Amino acid sequence: MKLALDIGLVVTSVLLIVLVLLHRGKGGGLSSLFGGGVQSSLSGSSVVERNLDRLTVFVGVIWSIFILGIGLDIKLS
Repeated sequence: MKLALDIGLVVTSVLLIVLVLLHRGKGGGLSSLFGGGVQSSLSGSSVVERNLDRLTVFVGVIWSIFILGIGLDIKLS
């Protein structure tokens, strides 16, 4: 169980870092490198940026669950 939680934490941590780096910042970010830099003229962010936001939040929640699971595993051991 602990090994699975540790592996899941490492995978979600790396994925979270990549997703955060893909976001647009003041300078455009790495998302413009992969075609995410195209802005919609009607809204503040494109569909790609909104989906990237949703995916980042989802991975962040999963990451938090792994953190809580590891904490409970340590506490109960």
